Amino acid sequence: MVPKRILVTGGTGLVGKAIEMVVADGEGRPGEEWIFVSSRDADLTNATETKALFEQHKPTHVIHLAAMVGGLFKNIRYNLDFWRRNIHINDNVLHSAYETGVQKVVSCLSTCIFPDKTTYPIDESMIHNGPPHSSNFGYSYAKRMIDVQNRGYFEQHGCLFTAVIPTNVFGPHDNFNIEDGHVLPGLIHKVYLAKQTGSALTIWGTGKPRRQFIYSLDLARLFLWVLREYDEVDPIILSVGEEDEVSIREAAEAIVEAMDFRGELVFDTTKADGQFKKTASNAKLRRYLPDFQFTPFRQAVKETCAWFSTNYADARK
Repeated sequence: MVPKRILVTGGTGLVGKAIEMVVADGEGRPGEEWIFVSSRDADLTNATETKALFEQHKPTHVIHLAAMVGGLFKNIRYNLDFWRRNIHINDNVLHSAYETGVQKVVSCLSTCIFPDKTTYPIDESMIHNGPPHSSNFGYSYAKRMIDVQNRGYFEQHGCLFTAVIPTNVFGPHDNFNIEDGHVLPGLIHKVYLAKQTGSALTIWGTGKPRRQFIYSLDLARLFLWVLREYDEVDPIILSVGEEDEVSIREAAEAIVEAMDFRGELVFDTTKADGQFKKTASNAKLRRYLPDFQFTPFRQAVKETCAWFSTNYADARK
């Protein structure tokens, strides 16, 4: 085994914590040294700090998760900030990786990068086929540019820099902020509070939009496979199948069941729905890993709700 020093940026976030959990839980291999860093270790929008971080740790491999992220309403308010901060972070990380001789970088994209007007299911070949949804164009274009840079570093320097495109990720250590978080953790927090106060559960929008949710621990196991085995520069979608798509209403009902909430459900249709669906194909993943077992959605929701209830005091919210 050639030793690997694996630097994980954004290492204290939802996906970073999940990777740390599965590595500690027996998925790590001899000869792998894992280094999880967060914004406390370096400001990745700053080129000098980023380069210093790479020179300090001398990684052979990088999983790049660090990003400015937020839910629909935060994106609508701060599109320029999402563009600038993420462009700086990604350029600094990829260029420091190149300059310090990193063998492989796996970056994390998002299905929101895909064109708004498209045919479904979406696949990896469609990323640049038109503008993304206007609600989060800053974040989406910044993430798309990682794919452009990966191709550039490969063509000009022979670097194996690639990217994965997960669908809606959720799990322990998520950001459960109701205003700025993503839909599932926001709903979990809302149900928790509604249960405490004995009030109705208000869900923003109609509940009709559909999403493919992937449990962070499943995604973490897939990240390890990509790091070790996947050798294409072209990105790969990491997702449950199209048949596992659920509506926001169904997701809310799964949370209500997991947390044993007995109150009323109210849909506030004055609030925006965002994209109705962004169904992604996992055919490419299935060609590589036909037998990969995803955690059933309701079980994953149950585990996440249990984690949030237990860690309520310390959870990001």
